[in-house]
Amino acid sequence: MSNTTFGARFRAAIERHGPVCVGIDPHAELLRAWGLDDDVAGLERFALTVVEAVAGEVAVVKPQSAFYERHGSRGVAVLEKVMEQARAAGILVLLDVKRGDIGSTSQAYADAYLERTSPLFADAITASPYLGFGSLTPMIDTALRNDAGVFVLALTSNKEAPAVQHAVDADGRTVAGSVLESLRGLNAGADPLGSIGAVVGATIGDVGESFDFNGPILVPGVGAQGGTVADVRRIFGAAAANVTPSSSRALLGQGPSIPGLREAARRANDEFRGLVAR
Repeated sequence: MSNTTFGARFRAAIERHGPVCVGIDPHAELLRAWGLDDDVAGLERFALTVVEAVAGEVAVVKPQSAFYERHGSRGVAVLEKVMEQARAAGILVLLDVKRGDIGSTSQAYADAYLERTSPLFADAITASPYLGFGSLTPMIDTALRNDAGVFVLALTSNKEAPAVQHAVDADGRTVAGSVLESLRGLNAGADPLGSIGAVVGATIGDVGESFDFNGPILVPGVGAQGGTVADVRRIFGAAAANVTPSSSRALLGQGPSIPGLREAARRANDEFRGLVAR
């Protein structure tokens, strides 16, 4: 891994390969659809096949840690192998762990995922700010020290989210707006792009928030969940150039055929490539 910031690596990767992020999410039903058993061997075959198929085609892969953790220590060992092989293929690894805690526990999560010496070191992780944005300081500081990134949950598409994310504080700003403002401060002056990003769903609708915080934006919800290029362009405006739309089930359903997966990744990138035109 080069000693350039995550933001710089992210910008270069999406300009070279296109913006799409492929979620490597081994749902039990997907394993069965591929003719694989829902066990560690099936997990490994599934995940490494996806890495092989998308190598050279996409900028980012996003393994969801929970689907590996459910198989115990052997599943986590598969996750380590997936991350290693993806990085060896030149793909950025965004580990979807959504961790959030305080104090020494937050630092322990940072040590697990954002220290270069860790076997689970990722180019970036997802994290939750809903114990207070300051609770993420150990993760953010560790990420920046190791040229890694953090994608902070801001506006998600799940139906339970508005009760928290749309709540308004004493200054009249939404909780999500406050998260985005914190990101704006962290990324100020970074060139070509900051390393602390946001997670924003493709199907959130028009929420009236500004996404010009000079950082990357992970956008789940495209493809099978209904999000479109038009949605991304409408929601993010000029900041759409910083978006990596995440597709998992729609693309993974093309397996276990490696050519089928590869072609699906190419089609998805072709569809969204105009977003990163500069």
